[in-house]
Amino acid sequence: MGFGFIRKFLHADRHQPRFGGLEILKYIGPGLLVTVGFIDPGNWASNLAAGADYGYTLLWMVSLSTVMLIILQHNVAHLGIATGLCLSEATAKFIRPPYARGMLWTAMGASVSTSLAEILGGAIALEMLFRIPVRIGAILVTVFVTIMLFTNSYRVIERWIIAFVSIIGLSFIYELSLVHIDWGEAARAWVTPSFPSGSMVVIMSVLGAVVMPHNLFLHSEIIQSRQWNLKDDRVIRKQLRYEFWDTFFSMMIGWAINSAMILLAAAVFFRNGSSVNELQDASVLLQPLLGNHAAVIFAVALLFAGVASTITSGMAAGSIFAGIFREPYDIKDIHSRLGVLLSLVVALLVIMLVSNPFMGLIYSQMVLSIQLPVTIFLQVYLTSSEKVMGKYKNQASTKWVLYILGGIVTFLNILLFVSIFRN
Repeated sequence: MGFGFIRKFLHADRHQPRFGGLEILKYIGPGLLVTVGFIDPGNWASNLAAGADYGYTLLWMVSLSTVMLIILQHNVAHLGIATGLCLSEATAKFIRPPYARGMLWTAMGASVSTSLAEILGGAIALEMLFRIPVRIGAILVTVFVTIMLFTNSYRVIERWIIAFVSIIGLSFIYELSLVHIDWGEAARAWVTPSFPSGSMVVIMSVLGAVVMPHNLFLHSEIIQSRQWNLKDDRVIRKQLRYEFWDTFFSMMIGWAINSAMILLAAAVFFRNGSSVNELQDASVLLQPLLGNHAAVIFAVALLFAGVASTITSGMAAGSIFAGIFREPYDIKDIHSRLGVLLSLVVALLVIMLVSNPFMGLIYSQMVLSIQLPVTIFLQVYLTSSEKVMGKYKNQASTKWVLYILGGIVTFLNILLFVSIFRN
């Protein structure tokens, strides 16, 4: 069942939700799919480097990035709830066609870049676990994810993602139980900005890459699986409130998992003077320090992170591509399927064709850095427009907060882009 099927019932007056007791639990889910992008393999690499090189001192950047993410994702979810359109559909409807097509095709390019990084993460995990070559592992991840997306409804996918995130979280709880954490020092580091010598590249890689273009498109689409009646102002306002708690809860899970990565790296690698340059290094170094089980669990968690983030990247691509034709995401529809295939297959081809797959990963991050400002400022423009949002448009203060956050994230991504060239 795709979103197109769900939307047939959105305007039916008989669908009135009961907002009481544990009803809010029915709204938990969309935010967790977005959280997967916050704990993808790219974040793993940055967090492990942060903890291994600087101990606890860079935990504050996880807190700051989470706050920025909550605000931006909450705002784009409002677009889906208030208009019944995802970000891609709204762009096609309210932006002049030549500009809309240009922006949405750049978003498709960003989705391909995201899929490339996520597929590589899963492939690296397969290499750690089973000694499968990276390129073969990339094919296996792509085939598995394509089958998952083409044969399951959104609700089933959502349950799988929740299970994957749970496994990742439990894995890090186990890893942390094996090491000694100075919780007092960690608590101070979470709220105290610090800029150790030589740390700016790591800070930029974590803060600058936390807001991903595909997640903004995805959240505005999947939030609509929780809609009931767009004509009832009371229902919409309660949906907006419940969506915030879904986003807040989900992003805090992402905050906890990202923090756990830095805590683990600080307690194991920083304490022993070991540097982590690639994800494979972390697994190899964990084994003699914490035992074989710790290394295996680390690789298993990475595999689930890679697969889960590839699934959401494919969904986002399907939503973006369908939106170009002013259609909602529906995996049974040809445009949604083509969008998914374009993202996954092109990403896989890049991995197959480049001599060094990891250079492909670096270039993919460049593409994201270039495209991100387009998506953020497009989002703020649409959610601040009375023509688009009606009475639910951003207040003036909210609009300027969003523009400032968008500027900060964009600036950090530009710095990251420049630093890659310098290195």
